[in-house]
Amino acid sequence: MFTRGSSDPADAVTHHRSRTLDAREHTALLLEVARRYHVKGQSQAEIARDVAFSRATVSRMLSEARRRGIVQVRIGHPMERVLGIERALVKEYGLKQARVADPEHLSAVREEVAQCAADLLIEVAAEHVVLSISNGLAVAATVDAMPQLVWPRSKVVQMIGSVGQSEGLLDSPETSRRMARKMGGTFHPLPTPLVVSDATVARALRGDNQIATTLELGARADIALVGVGAVTDGRSGLILQEYEDQESAQFLRKSGAVAHICGHHIGASGQHIRTQFCDRTLAVDPERLREVPLVVGVAWGQSKVDPLAAVIQGGFISALVTDRATALSLLDRAEG
Repeated sequence: MFTRGSSDPADAVTHHRSRTLDAREHTALLLEVARRYHVKGQSQAEIARDVAFSRATVSRMLSEARRRGIVQVRIGHPMERVLGIERALVKEYGLKQARVADPEHLSAVREEVAQCAADLLIEVAAEHVVLSISNGLAVAATVDAMPQLVWPRSKVVQMIGSVGQSEGLLDSPETSRRMARKMGGTFHPLPTPLVVSDATVARALRGDNQIATTLELGARADIALVGVGAVTDGRSGLILQEYEDQESAQFLRKSGAVAHICGHHIGASGQHIRTQFCDRTLAVDPERLREVPLVVGVAWGQSKVDPLAAVIQGGFISALVTDRATALSLLDRAEG
């Protein structure tokens, strides 16, 4: 019988190594070295000192960790998916610029699209920019999103007359005035209604020096910021609600109008549809929008997919700011 203090080898505790023990210990060491380098930011020299290996050994271990997939390099960003959508919009629709917001919640669409539009304006504009402004919810939201700038040589031009009936902050005079304040520049008003009683009155107003000068300045702007309206069942929403009736609605349905921009109606193929309102409308002509170097259209929602496609096809806007869902629908439409 052997005592506890016996030196007989048979009395010693024998530790058996499993077939995977060495591999497990080596993998654990690779994980430790990789975490120190890639997560904690330690240098190879620091790791070598801490784990008592040479720097060359640490370098070989890091290479092995990458080779075995212990370290997996992933390059990405949540914005990556919208960057791809933006590139696709530019390619499919021949745009100069596209910005796509990707809000997490529907309630944030307006705010995030507007912020994208404001960011785009700041990126492409110079301190002496001449900026034409239309009206509507999207344009007003973009003005709200603009930071306070100090661009005293900038000019903001009201490019369409006042509709008068909609919420004041969304109407062109107030929207343009607020944008001029945000940019720190001058405001050039267009003191007239968008639509007047008849063509004779419209011709007389276009002959007024201030109105003629403002319309010409708006048509010669460096950048235009416009909303894009939808025509639904012959109706154009608030902007022309006061003037539209059963007869005009029937005409718009028959003519295939799907959009309106700056008070003028556009067909599905991008053609400007001449209506009873055209000769009575005081705004920069849609044909002259094509002469503006960059026309930024801001709109979102499924109801704006066909209108946006129409005004892009017609060449009335050359830059688009929208949300991800609307952008994807536009791309689906292009593929279809």
